[in-house]
Amino acid sequence: MMSDFEKLQSLIFGLTAETGAAGSERAAAVFARDKLSKFMPAAIDALGSVTGELEGSGPHILLDAHIDQISMIVTSIDDDGFLKVDKCGGMDIRILAAHEVTVWGKKPLFGVVTSTPPHLAKKEDDKKAKSIDEIAIDIGLPKEKAAELVRLGDRVTLEGKSRKLLGNRICSPCLDDRAGVASILRCLEILKNKKHNCRISVLFSVQEETGGCGAKTGGFAAAADESIAVDVSFAMAPDMRREECADIGKGPMLGISPTLDYEMGKTLERIAKSSNIPFQFEIMGGGTGTNADAIQVSGNGTKMALLSIPLKNMHTGIEILDLEDVENLAKLMAEYILERGGANG
Repeated sequence: MMSDFEKLQSLIFGLTAETGAAGSERAAAVFARDKLSKFMPAAIDALGSVTGELEGSGPHILLDAHIDQISMIVTSIDDDGFLKVDKCGGMDIRILAAHEVTVWGKKPLFGVVTSTPPHLAKKEDDKKAKSIDEIAIDIGLPKEKAAELVRLGDRVTLEGKSRKLLGNRICSPCLDDRAGVASILRCLEILKNKKHNCRISVLFSVQEETGGCGAKTGGFAAAADESIAVDVSFAMAPDMRREECADIGKGPMLGISPTLDYEMGKTLERIAKSSNIPFQFEIMGGGTGTNADAIQVSGNGTKMALLSIPLKNMHTGIEILDLEDVENLAKLMAEYILERGGANG
């Protein structure tokens, strides 16, 4: 029998295996919708976000995580058949040289980002990454053949293997934010046989990496009393500032910010402590840079909380997290819903 962590790993790897570049999330959304439908009626809205709702007479709580991933978009094909691209989201261009990619043309095409050999590079280039307009992708075809399979506007995603690391750690592309999607699905699994009266809406939103359109429309449609956004945030690694990072494997990050609801934050903190769920603070002096900012002010507004999974190598093809953090985040959300729904009252 599979352990909870093995099931969680399988779910996350299933989610990350589906493509979902911002504005082209259909495959990932269909997979997530089918998983969500095990817990509530689920659908895909006009913008492409996955939505679901469980009826209840108590507080209406929205749980959100974004389904899209960072990517690139094809802008032109040069005379030698190389694809020129632009960023589609916050791609870390420092890691792109010689990176393997998939070009989502008429069929999936393997490609490699070009790299200048060090023997031919200029000395002044030693300490700088190429800008996005200098990057090209080689799919091994001349211009005429490439143009038959690739059209301008096709998306390009980073290739990377999903692997189990030591302990409960895993690596994969687009753990940002498929791990957040998985944590909400795991929360619903925990709640499945427990009694509470909360009305629960779920939103797996599109286009977070390009401005949060899915969160704006999905938050407006849900019109919840309270909302929790789930995303990833920075895990501590060499050369990073301690005050901006958390430790991987030591619990989810509870956001504290002027834009987040103070009482929800205090309640989540108290529940985590009383339930022996490890957590870490994430202190922000303004906006959070997540869907929480858009959902909070959608419609008539909603009380807003943010929970994040510590993640290494964010916006690369080899993101790393600890499954314990995902599990503990799911438990904290479930305990919060049970309390707000009267089960623990």
